[in-house]
Amino acid sequence: MILWLLKISRGIDRFSDATGRAVSWLTLMLVLMQFVIVVGHYIFHIGAIFLQESLLYMHSVIFLGAAAYTLRHNGHVRVDIFYSHFGEKARAWINLLGCVFFLLPVVTVIGWMAWPYVAASWQTFEGSIESSGIQAVYLLKSMILFFAASLLLQGLALLLHSLLTIIGVEHIAEEQPEGI
Repeated sequence: MILWLLKISRGIDRFSDATGRAVSWLTLMLVLMQFVIVVGHYIFHIGAIFLQESLLYMHSVIFLGAAAYTLRHNGHVRVDIFYSHFGEKARAWINLLGCVFFLLPVVTVIGWMAWPYVAASWQTFEGSIESSGIQAVYLLKSMILFFAASLLLQGLALLLHSLLTIIGVEHIAEEQPEGI
C-alpha cells in the first residue's frame, strides 16, 4: 500500500516537473516576442495584434501551466516566519491540513466554476474580438481547467508526501531508487 502511494506521488511529481520545464520555455519566447514587438513598433513603425495577443497567451500559459510545478518545489507564498522553525513532521501536518481544508477545496471550486465558462467558449470556438487577433480564446480559457486539474493532482501528491512523512516512511522511501 505504501509503495503504491509512493508510486502515485512520484508519478504526479514527474508530471508536474515535466509540465513546469516545458512551460518555462515560454518565458524565453515571451521575452523574444516582446522584443520583436517593440522593435517593430519603434523602429519599423509596424504592429501586429496577433503578436501582441500572443504575449497574453504566453503569459497566461506560464502562470496557469506552471502552478503545480511551483507547488511541487515549495515556491508558493506561505507564512514562513513560523513554518521554517517547525520540525519536519509539524510541517507535514501543516501541509496535510492545508491541502485538505484549503488547496483541494479551492481548486475543486475553481475547476467546477470554470467548466461552464470553458464549455461555452468551446461551443462557439470563441476567438479574439479583433479580426487579426488569435482566434483561439477557447484554448486559452481551457488553461483554467488545466490549472485546476494539475494543481489538484499536485495537491494530492503533497498530501501523500505529508502523510508518508507523518507515518515516518517518506525518508525510507527517498532512499529507494526512483523506479519503485
